Amino acid sequence: MIKLLLASQNSGKLREMQFILRDLPIQIIAPADIGIHLEVEETGKTYAENSALKAKAYAKASGLLSLGDDSGLEVDALNGKPGLYSARYAPNPDATDADRRAFLLENLRAISRPWTACFRATIAIAHPDGKIHFTEGVCEGEIIPQERGAGGFGYDPVFYLPELGRTMAELSEEEKNRLSHRAKALEKAKSFLLKPSTTGKPKA
Repeated sequence: MIKLLLASQNSGKLREMQFILRDLPIQIIAPADIGIHLEVEETGKTYAENSALKAKAYAKASGLLSLGDDSGLEVDALNGKPGLYSARYAPNPDATDADRRAFLLENLRAISRPWTACFRATIAIAHPDGKIHFTEGVCEGEIIPQERGAGGFGYDPVFYLPELGRTMAELSEEEKNRLSHRAKALEKAKSFLLKPSTTGKPKA
């Protein structure tokens, strides 16, 4: 069984990854499970840099293979914003997901629709010896002015998938974990994770 430490305290990401990798001999470990509490400052200029910062820090602290990810919503009408700053896209530093969605819609209000957009995710898997592997996933869609659905998190209630006629927040867990940007990036990472050399032992 391969042990894989998630370089995040986000319980939503943990559930997604556990679901996607459920059929593989991989045990995803939350930082709290092994007493690790790190706050990694996301100072990178790209998703890859930020995901690597997190993965490397957790791999060094734990001695385990560690997975970091960074993702963002890119809206064409806003020249790719909020992008790298999606999780901090609001004037108020204590803003909630709902606040960020409201701020996004306010910035789009004067622009004609459709508001085409994509979710982009980069996953970094860091080995304790310093090796690192990257994969990327993209999910195309558009932003709609009214929230729909009670599932998901972040911008999911306003991210509409035209081919399905539903928002990301209206998808079942199984559907989202097949179609999402993070799911696509993680799917690409499976072959790397299953390599015989992909191992790691926790520090004593």
